[in-house]
Amino acid sequence: MSQLQHYLAIVAWGLSAAALVMGWVSADALPPAWLFVFLLLGTASLVRIAGWFSLWLDGIIAGAGVVAVLVSLPDLSPVPGYYWLALLAAWAFAWLFVERLTRAMASGLVEPGIFGFLVPLIFGVMVLVIWEAVTRGANVPSVILPPPSAIWARIAGSTSTLWADFQQTFLKAVLIGYALGCGLGFAVAILIDRSPFLKRGLLPLGNFVSALPIIGVAPIMVMWFGFDWPSKAAVVVIMTFFPMLVNTVAGLNAAGAMERDLMRTYAAGYWQTLLKLRLPAAAPFIFNALKINSTLALIGAIVAEFFGTPIVGMGFRISTEVGRMNVDMVWAEIAVAALAGSAFYGVVVLVERATTFWHPSVRSA
Repeated sequence: MSQLQHYLAIVAWGLSAAALVMGWVSADALPPAWLFVFLLLGTASLVRIAGWFSLWLDGIIAGAGVVAVLVSLPDLSPVPGYYWLALLAAWAFAWLFVERLTRAMASGLVEPGIFGFLVPLIFGVMVLVIWEAVTRGANVPSVILPPPSAIWARIAGSTSTLWADFQQTFLKAVLIGYALGCGLGFAVAILIDRSPFLKRGLLPLGNFVSALPIIGVAPIMVMWFGFDWPSKAAVVVIMTFFPMLVNTVAGLNAAGAMERDLMRTYAAGYWQTLLKLRLPAAAPFIFNALKINSTLALIGAIVAEFFGTPIVGMGFRISTEVGRMNVDMVWAEIAVAALAGSAFYGVVVLVERATTFWHPSVRSA
């Protein structure tokens, strides 16, 4: 174990032991069963000083802690001090498990392809658990921050509304605007590469367009294209055009002089050199723009809906429900948008790996 792992093990054990003692001496009854079992396991982890202690045992203790703090919460009112120590102990055991798992994968003791997903999964679960425990245990008003359980209940009870908003914002405005903006940026980059005159004239214009504030552009697009999704798609086009333009132009210049000279010795023309050398060399740059735009497009469409939209859409729902103090619905829309944006980004990454598998940046990923 590394020095950090030793420190985490000591902290996790100390928090468990302190919570167990506090629950034993300060309460009229023992802590709830699940919490008591977790604290006993955490305290018993001190046996690691005698020798080998599997990283999976730390994972089991962390999992028991997650279950304990969630299951025990309804039985504790008001929430005692030992509960917060138990929550910190569960977090410390989860951190210790992730740290040991990461080092085990790096050294080849654990197969990354099978267990690599556990690291982000555990991190996300612990964030949600701490969020749930703090908001419910400290009685945080739902207007300030609702617990994840309330957000999930809202998602489960409003699937038809969320689906309609998703269709309006993502399937229409985002995807269409993304395709048009990226396609237009790519086409203009080819034209700029072909003509030095256009390079001197269009690049400064593209830079100017990218500097336009979205809160100033969105109302204008609404007046030009109406209140429905075309005006939001127009905003997305403006936001995605310049990143694609700049990255494509930079990528087209990435091919080395030796490779270009080789193509000339083969008597290759401009379009042959472009298709067989320069575009493949520019592929990592182009996919960087596509990944950046996959998040910019969703942000642009949602913000644009704040300035005029039909009675449907993610941005419309967020702005409306905030005014009604339905913060759980706002967070439900945020969760759907985050999932959609992450999935969109992931699809672009998968396409990149399938297309540019030969590039060193992909081979080493």
